[in-house]
Amino acid sequence: MANRATREEIVGVADDLFYRRGYEHTSFADIADVVKISRGNFYHHFKTKDDILDAVIQKRLADRRAMLDRWEIDGKTPEERISRFIDILIVNGEKIKRYGCPIGTLTSELAKLNHAAQADANGLFALFRTWLRDQFAALGRKADADALAMHLLVQSQGVATLFNAFQDQDFVEREVSGMKEWLRDIAAGGSAGIARIRTV
Repeated sequence: MANRATREEIVGVADDLFYRRGYEHTSFADIADVVKISRGNFYHHFKTKDDILDAVIQKRLADRRAMLDRWEIDGKTPEERISRFIDILIVNGEKIKRYGCPIGTLTSELAKLNHAAQADANGLFALFRTWLRDQFAALGRKADADALAMHLLVQSQGVATLFNAFQDQDFVEREVSGMKEWLRDIAAGGSAGIARIRTV
């Protein structure tokens, strides 16, 4: 049990440091210092930084699946559940403002490094894409559900990137309001589609 707890702590710390500092700029020593374990004990759990990265990606996938499961339970309608996704920009606003989107920053960094784990990290976006596609299909937009899911992913990633760049809370709130207006139109059977989401 102690070994498992230590391993989970290492992964949790690495997850946080990879997000705040970036994968490339986080060393074994950085993680070990925060966890407060010896290098020898550290290597007992992970032989390479890539091993830690794999564990971090799996943790993020598990955490996001658990979050989506909660949304399925808490959201009475597909519109409510999609709205939860849009609200991430507000709920996690302070972190996004300082460090960007945790998924977007990791996939972008791994792409620049041409890292072998890039495809696994992309699975985080694929998870949201599939879930959003299912929600739009449940709203009666089965024919273009995947396109709508990708459109919303693109919009949210763009907002997160610009929020990190310009640090403008009013901008985020306007964009979130615009995405929700677009969603309400779709849920009401309107003709909204892949056209630009309006802002208010």
